[in-house]
Amino acid sequence: MIRCISPIDGSVYTERDTLSADSARATVQRAQAAQSAWAARPLAERIALVQAGVAKIGEMNDEIVPELAHQMGRPVRYGGEFGGFNERATYMAKIAQDALADIEIENSDSFRRVIKRVPHGVVLVVAPWNYPYMTAINTVAPALIAGNTVVLKHASQTLLVGERLAAAFHAAGIPEDVFQNVFLDHQTTSDLIAAKSFGFVNFTGSVGGGKAMERAAAGTFTGVGLELGGKDPGYVCDDADLDAAVDTLIDGAMFNSGQCCCGIERIYVAEQHFDAFVAKAVAIVRGYKLGNPLDPETTLGPMAHKRFADEVRAQTAEAIAAGAIAHIDTFAQDDGSAYLTPQILTNVSHDMRVMRDESFGPVVGIMPVKDDAEAIRLMNDSDFGLTASIWTRDAARAEAIADQIETGTVFMNRADYLDPGLCWTGCKDTGRGGGLSIIGYHNLTRPKSYHLKKA
Repeated sequence: MIRCISPIDGSVYTERDTLSADSARATVQRAQAAQSAWAARPLAERIALVQAGVAKIGEMNDEIVPELAHQMGRPVRYGGEFGGFNERATYMAKIAQDALADIEIENSDSFRRVIKRVPHGVVLVVAPWNYPYMTAINTVAPALIAGNTVVLKHASQTLLVGERLAAAFHAAGIPEDVFQNVFLDHQTTSDLIAAKSFGFVNFTGSVGGGKAMERAAAGTFTGVGLELGGKDPGYVCDDADLDAAVDTLIDGAMFNSGQCCCGIERIYVAEQHFDAFVAKAVAIVRGYKLGNPLDPETTLGPMAHKRFADEVRAQTAEAIAAGAIAHIDTFAQDDGSAYLTPQILTNVSHDMRVMRDESFGPVVGIMPVKDDAEAIRLMNDSDFGLTASIWTRDAARAEAIADQIETGTVFMNRADYLDPGLCWTGCKDTGRGGGLSIIGYHNLTRPKSYHLKKA
């Protein structure tokens, strides 16, 4: 049994039985049996069916938004995820013809030599709860378009999301065995991977979860794409637009209660702007309203689970005990549950867990730096590498700094955004592989070469 405990009040919001090992294997067998017929359909038809399924999710949005509030705590005022969900799926549909096109080397009287991209077969997508629709569609849409069948295992915190996606895609005409939503425990998931059930596995989640996926796949030669932890930095240069930098970086640190894969978790500010930056940041955070996410006035909801909030409380308390200065008084709604006061910390150092471990919550440490070299050193002083945000009016300077940062994506004068035209990727403990863009299609297919000598 998998249970979703609502962060609103700690009650059981929904629960589902997990599949037995036999039922799980039968699910995979149906997906395997359906794959060749699905791949044989014209690419344009697969694209149209996926786009129709995406539109069906849009039609459900009024129901989905409060469901998300109940499941993972995001305030209803923000209207759900359909904008980004649709943007990503639409872009991947748009580039599919070119991304999956044959690479013709020769077509002469003597030879036809060509490289085709063929689907892996069955793709397992293990999706997280923090942006449950957008993170899932990153892989689901291009995997289906490329001719794979998909088995989706969603997080226990967002049990209803996979059911919504399945209902939408099936209503649009995608066969039930081509896209299946499943409820699996960890052991059954690992056993299926170890049994070579899938042609490719895409996992978004914790570093520990990623290691478990790699262990399960060891020796199977199954491709595994991993997007794991992050500790994304922002750097405010001496020539930055300070107001824009504060607004964007603090929103990037606090939106969704800090539960963003590419949220800002540490900020480095040119020392001459440090005091002004902190003052502006504190004013923004003090203006938030922490409360029930079903209330349209709420700007900051609870974290998805009390244990997540407790980890952020622990990191914050340890930092304060070690000399960090907390700038935000505890909000009245912070009662030790999933509701957590957002916090800004200064006088921090990289000796503190809050500046090294993933927090994944509404806390950010801010440090002054004397120059670009110090900022680069501190940004790279991390086990993670997903995104980094640089604030300057000089594009050449930004790119020169970016070239020296160990990360998957570098932003200039923006943060906390996923551009579907660029590869979504990371380095170090953030994982491996890449989604979206043309590279996303390359990872969800394999090259197959044809060397045809004509008689």
